[in-house]
Amino acid sequence: MVEYPKSKIAFEQALLSLDRLSADTILREASEAGSPIKAVEQLVVPALERIGNGWENGSVALSQVYMSGRICEELVNEILPPGDPQRIDQPKIAIATLEDYHVLGKRIVFATLRASGLELLDFGHGMSAESLAKRAAEERIQVLLISTLMLRSALQVKEVVRLLRASNNETRVIVGGAPFSFDEDLWKNVGADAMCHYASEAIDAIASVTEVTS
Repeated sequence: MVEYPKSKIAFEQALLSLDRLSADTILREASEAGSPIKAVEQLVVPALERIGNGWENGSVALSQVYMSGRICEELVNEILPPGDPQRIDQPKIAIATLEDYHVLGKRIVFATLRASGLELLDFGHGMSAESLAKRAAEERIQVLLISTLMLRSALQVKEVVRLLRASNNETRVIVGGAPFSFDEDLWKNVGADAMCHYASEAIDAIASVTEVTS
C-alpha cells in the first residue's frame, strides 16, 4: 500500500492556507503514485478530520473548515467523478435542514462527505417533517442526515422518524446541530439512529448505521 506521510502534512497545510493549486498538485501526484480512491482515503479524509478537530479545539477557524471541504470536494470530483466505479460502494444518502433556513452546517457536512468519495442528495433547507419524510420515502433514501439550529426544529425529528416508521420505511436518521450538542441525549429522545458533533464524524456515523442494516 502506498503511504503519503510527507504529503499528508503538505496537503493539510495547503487546505488551511486555502492554496487550491498546491492541494491539487499534491492530490494528483498521490493519485498517480497509487490510485485516486487510495489518495482520497489516505490524504483527503484524514486531513478533513484533523481540520475538524482543529476547529473543535479552537486552532482552526470555521471558515477554514468550510473552505477546506469545498476545495476537497472540487478536487475529488475532478480525479474521481461521481460516475467513477472507484467511488465508495454506499447506501443512498440525503441531507437536509429541518424547518431552519441556516445552511452553513449542512454545506460543511455535504462538502466533507462528497470530498470523502461519498455521493449524496441535497434536499435543501426549511423542510417540514411531513415533506422531508415523504421525499425520503419517495427517493428510497437509506441514510438521511438532518441538520437543525433551533430546539423546536430538533424536536421535529421525532415526527420525521414516526412518519418514516409508519410507512414501514427503514431509513436511518443521523442528526446534528446545536441542540444535539447541548443535550447529549436529545438524539436518542427524538428517535434518531446516530448523532454527529462535527462534519468529520458523519463518515463513521454513516458506516455505523448501515452496518446495522446490512
